[in-house]
Amino acid sequence: MTDTPVEPPKETLRARFGLSSKLLVLTTLFVLITEILVYVPAIANFRLGWLGDRIAAAQTAALVLQAAPTGTVPESLAREILDSVGAKAVATKTGQQRRLLALSTTLPPVDHDIDLRTATWMEAVTDAFETLFSRDNDSIRVVGHAPMGGDFIELVLDEAPLRNAMLRFSGNVLLLSLFISTATAVLVFVSLHWLFVRPMRRITEEVVTFRRDPQNPANIMATTGRSDEIGIAERELSGMQKDLAAMLSQKSRLAALGLAVSKINHDLRNLLGSAQLISDRLADVKDPTVQRFAPKLMFAIERAIDFCQSTLSYGGAQEPVPQRRMVELAPVVEELREALAAGGELSIGFVVSIERGLEIDADPEQIFRVLMNLGRNAMQALGERTPPDPERDQVRIAGRREGAVVVIEVSDTGPGVPARAKDHLFEAFSGSTRPGGSGLGLAIVAELVRAHGGEIGLAEGTLGATFRFTIPDRAVDLTARRKSARA
Repeated sequence: MTDTPVEPPKETLRARFGLSSKLLVLTTLFVLITEILVYVPAIANFRLGWLGDRIAAAQTAALVLQAAPTGTVPESLAREILDSVGAKAVATKTGQQRRLLALSTTLPPVDHDIDLRTATWMEAVTDAFETLFSRDNDSIRVVGHAPMGGDFIELVLDEAPLRNAMLRFSGNVLLLSLFISTATAVLVFVSLHWLFVRPMRRITEEVVTFRRDPQNPANIMATTGRSDEIGIAERELSGMQKDLAAMLSQKSRLAALGLAVSKINHDLRNLLGSAQLISDRLADVKDPTVQRFAPKLMFAIERAIDFCQSTLSYGGAQEPVPQRRMVELAPVVEELREALAAGGELSIGFVVSIERGLEIDADPEQIFRVLMNLGRNAMQALGERTPPDPERDQVRIAGRREGAVVVIEVSDTGPGVPARAKDHLFEAFSGSTRPGGSGLGLAIVAELVRAHGGEIGLAEGTLGATFRFTIPDRAVDLTARRKSARA
């Protein structure tokens, strides 16, 4: 029983969402997360910086207002100072004295207090996002360090300009983040793809290729000489493939040995059958020595035939390469006729129709084996008829040349090939139509014909069974011929 080869799964290595795609998505995601983590403190620092700038402007305005005598600052100048600061009111506190330096016409109620002197990092982040996502035009009171030894300076301003500035900053950060994320993701992806994904894809492709034909030495993965973990994986995988290929090769050799024995037994049984017919005729010879040894010879031949039949088995051997040369086909067919008609008692007609002087580019021994197997099959098909009639029961061999191809037909006038046997006609142990037949004859014939580059098949629509096979001439090496002519 042979192992049925398992077909590899029908799937592409580069799947729609393969390792490269996952790597690209994860790289982009991680870079975006990093940009978000950078953006959070950046927006909080921007808010604190914006408010700090307003405090600094307020400090400068406070110095101007404090330097003027009390009540001497015109209202229009005070409003311009407040507009430059962006505040509704500016006040300072020194000791127990609190002084309102400038005030707009209307002072809205204060919604939020922000003390830049004591603000923590968490409060800065929380307040920044509250300001960013707020939709109300609230007023905020900002407290900072006062100039010239004062306790603090405070100003009241609208939250809307701060929010607008933060939105503009966020937009700029977003564009910059997208550019940085894309550039970083591409660089990281290319680096990881070159260092890891590409080698892993190569290893995967090598594994799939080796799985399709593990006995082909060309499918064993070649290592790249890397010294890292991927290099170790390549070397170990290549070693395992070599060990597996060696084991499969050994298994194939054992199977080949089994089929070789089967083929030898099959053809040897045919030859012994001819020898048995000849030994039967020795019984008619009156020589005392022949009469004494003929029964022993017949018994030995019969025992050899029985032994061949009992040991017939199937493996997976391959025939040797044909030793081709140009030979005449007619003498080979004549030798076949003598071997098939060695008994002399079987009254079967043998018709030969071969073109005069037809030569075939083939191994003569292998062609004889092909004709012998086909001829014996034809005679066995005709031998089932009783009584035999040479006019009715005939084996016919025809040969002709068609250009660079020799076409040979071996036919008989028997009952033909049953329909159930046609599908597996040239498969070992599957094409036999006789009880006790091994089914190896046509398998051997097909293998020998294919070794010559030819084809064989059962011709349809003929009386009995007609097997037609072709043997093409070998291609002429024009380059070698020209070199030989120049020499």
